[in-house]
Amino acid sequence: MKKESSTPSRKEMIRLLNEDLSREYQAVIAYVVYSQTIKGAKFQHIARELEKHAAEELSHALLIAKQIDYLNGTPSVTPKPVKFSDKAEDVIRFDLENERVTILNYRKRIRQADAMGEFAMSEILRGIIVQEQEHLTDLANALGEDNPNLDD
Repeated sequence: MKKESSTPSRKEMIRLLNEDLSREYQAVIAYVVYSQTIKGAKFQHIARELEKHAAEELSHALLIAKQIDYLNGTPSVTPKPVKFSDKAEDVIRFDLENERVTILNYRKRIRQADAMGEFAMSEILRGIIVQEQEHLTDLANALGEDNPNLDD
């Protein structure tokens, strides 16, 4: 495992935040598509919830893009690939895994921003991670499961 206590350069932080931004774009696309295509009465509540998640993920993308600009970088324009399935359980599981990975990455990013002395940035990331954890719980609940392990 890569040592995370080292302080990233501004250039490296821009690269890492752009990866996060691409994940946020992926989430926006996934939540928009999944919220409109999930079928079945037992999934109607989570479909409405996914619509809310899409809007929250868009606000995260804007916040991350602003931080990239603050560091004098250029925000990414490319989302990570979006998986799709006709099975509601599959798409919810795809989202659950994406949220898990996102939370782990933001935990690292918060530590990195703190190490750089970018405390305002780490506070913005903390606000984002609060919503990501809520998304994770919503998705796990929709599957009737406990939240996945987030040990990093």
